Amino acid sequence: MSKVAFLLANEFEDSEMQVPYDELQKAGHTADIIGLKAGETVKGKLGKEEYTTDKAISDVQASDYDAVVIPGGSSPENLRLDEQVLQFVKDINAAKKPIAAICHGPQILASADLLKGRTITSYPPLQDDMVNAGAQFKDEEAVVDGNFITSRTPDDEPAFVREILKAL
Repeated sequence: MSKVAFLLANEFEDSEMQVPYDELQKAGHTADIIGLKAGETVKGKLGKEEYTTDKAISDVQASDYDAVVIPGGSSPENLRLDEQVLQFVKDINAAKKPIAAICHGPQILASADLLKGRTITSYPPLQDDMVNAGAQFKDEEAVVDGNFITSRTPDDEPAFVREILKAL
């Protein structure tokens, strides 16, 4: 089974972390929660979910994982300025491993300069930002373009999870 990295910081969208995390583990995959620091407690913006990071981004390499999931909310905004987060995602992409990003998650892909020529979706108000970063934007529940899997909102979680499981 696959080993999946979940990139997470405070103010993540609760269900966008919890649903894929639980479903991937139910399917037999292992998951590590990667944050800026190991052992840090991060809380969802709705206050429903709370996780402790397993590892710091400085302690992992793309070669350790088969895929990465980037939940939305404000978590991506809290991660996208970290050079190690951006390099990790670039390395995952260079290895053609699945990158699944929902809601605000594609902000990290934009900051890593990975959207040129790609077709994605995201939280709809981010459409201009995604297009300005070079992406073609589609307003659909799940968009798969090569190794990229993107979705818009918590309503799209069933399609998001389905496409992640398919890719793994």
